Amino acid sequence: MTVLPAAPVRRAAFHSLTVAAVRRLTEDAVEVTFAVPPELADAYGYLPGQYVALRTVLEGTELRRSYSICAEPRPGELKVAVKRDLGGLFSSWANEHLKAGDMLDVMSPAGSFTVRPVSGMAAEQARGQVFAAVAAGSGITPVIAIARSVLASSEHTRFDLVYANKAAMDVMFLEELADLKDRYPSRFAVHHVLSREQRISPLLSGRLNAEKITSFIDTVLPADAVDEWFLCGPFDLVQLCRDALAERGIDPARVRFELFTTGRPDRPEGSAGRPVVPDSAGASYDIAFRLDGLQGKVSSPVHARESVLNAALRVRPDVPFACAGGVCGTCRAKLVTGTVEMEENYALEPEELERGYILTCQSRPTSPSVTVDYDA
Repeated sequence: MTVLPAAPVRRAAFHSLTVAAVRRLTEDAVEVTFAVPPELADAYGYLPGQYVALRTVLEGTELRRSYSICAEPRPGELKVAVKRDLGGLFSSWANEHLKAGDMLDVMSPAGSFTVRPVSGMAAEQARGQVFAAVAAGSGITPVIAIARSVLASSEHTRFDLVYANKAAMDVMFLEELADLKDRYPSRFAVHHVLSREQRISPLLSGRLNAEKITSFIDTVLPADAVDEWFLCGPFDLVQLCRDALAERGIDPARVRFELFTTGRPDRPEGSAGRPVVPDSAGASYDIAFRLDGLQGKVSSPVHARESVLNAALRVRPDVPFACAGGVCGTCRAKLVTGTVEMEENYALEPEELERGYILTCQSRPTSPSVTVDYDA
């Protein structure tokens, strides 16, 4: 039966880890293996589908980038895949220069793009679960870890995957996906869609658009038979899939999604908070926050329209964050007092919102004073 534990909840923290190996996946992607020493084993325990943030300094600037863990949990190691982004400083450096023996700051694993835990009677009902996933490009990274784990956890589990790429040479983990098919021939199916190569089936050729997604859901991935969906890729593709599933009445609670980009690369505001010009004569918000048991306070000029995260970083550089784009959820905190406006949210689940959690990178005060708790 497919029984996986709940994701551990902990405050993100960085530790320096040694790169044990760098393996070329495609011309523009590498798999990076980090060695996890025994004393940090608990800090780096994770569930398939979670991610870590990597931190380094390049050209005098601190960079943080989030990458999903691409392997099922194994003692003493942690693996991520880094695909080169067009103009991406960190991803280009990792693909060209990162090597075994290097040290990188690695954040403790986080994220909720995981299989929902079951227990008791629910565990018995989990026998024969069917999972389906739609991934594009590097969106395969968390999906392959999830597929490996659920297929190994129960002889009754089935996993269907639609994987979109430009061409065969761009397919990450091609051999690993073929191995999964060989190991579980009746329980794992992968459908490669190539946008720039002609394939025998029209459904597998060309861009994965709304029409193709609908065809997959109606034929290859029968919506009513799937217990849990995993969608991972660029915003447009994920949204097309969510819309198609919603049109068929699929419960949103059964649809998990994760974005690698939001289409807004201008959002990150730096590692120490973007500069804010004080205005002694103007109005300001009073922002208080709790982090690691310590209280912090900062005044934020109304005219600056800065996020809670940006304000907090100006007085505490160790405030947790990674993407600063509303995608990863690292900067999550509980709103204790006051009100905020959260511009974007691609990370928090509905139940987290109901319990008062916010993404501080996307939240701006709308009341004279605001208090948030990063430890909650």
